[in-house]
Amino acid sequence: MLVKQKTKYIQTLGQKKFRQQEGVFIAEGPKLVKEILEYQPASIKEIFAAKEWIDANKKNLKGIVATEITEVELEKISQLSTANKVLAVVKQFEEDKDIITKEKITLALDCIQDPGNLGAIIRIADWFGVEQIVCSNDSADVYNPKVVQATMGSIARVKVFYKNLGEWLAMQKDIRVYAAALEGQDLTGMKKLSEGIIVIGNESKGISESVLKLCNVKITIPKKGRAESLNAAVAAALILSHIT
Repeated sequence: MLVKQKTKYIQTLGQKKFRQQEGVFIAEGPKLVKEILEYQPASIKEIFAAKEWIDANKKNLKGIVATEITEVELEKISQLSTANKVLAVVKQFEEDKDIITKEKITLALDCIQDPGNLGAIIRIADWFGVEQIVCSNDSADVYNPKVVQATMGSIARVKVFYKNLGEWLAMQKDIRVYAAALEGQDLTGMKKLSEGIIVIGNESKGISESVLKLCNVKITIPKKGRAESLNAAVAAALILSHIT
């Protein structure tokens, strides 16, 4: 049985300030927990799950204790509209001191504030083999439960950094920086890239002027219809599909 104190503690982790204080985040659902068990097992602090999940995953727990709880208890600690068999409390991943951009494709996100968009972009990056994302400090928190859920486990494989994006880009002297913009070089005319930084802007405002000035090339996804813009995650997917 999950004691009230533990229930309240897990519930507070839905808020950023408590996640930061504790240095942990919540991962929910069989798919997500399975990915973290496989790629970041040492980061898992606690698992709370239905008996059927524990019975089916004993071989994958790798010494991690899983506490059996009831459906009612799972609903109380879940951040989802419908609780999903298992919840893990996970240590926030260690952030590398240096971001190596040489011989890599790096995504840079300027003020991506929608948690679902950020989570989807992390998943898209993972699909195309992009191992790192640099977010502006005003982007959504990578450990927001909605972001974590939307990554579908890719959070365990893609490194996410937070920086003053303008200052960081200004230091990238020998790396070409490509800005996703409404007016620029036609993406379909570009060759494949093995190195570069791709900047994706805010969902409604695009890339800020201060960041845009630091980009070497503006690239555009050619438009045939009348839509004003593309969702940030969709834009990231189309660009990575072409250049990687």
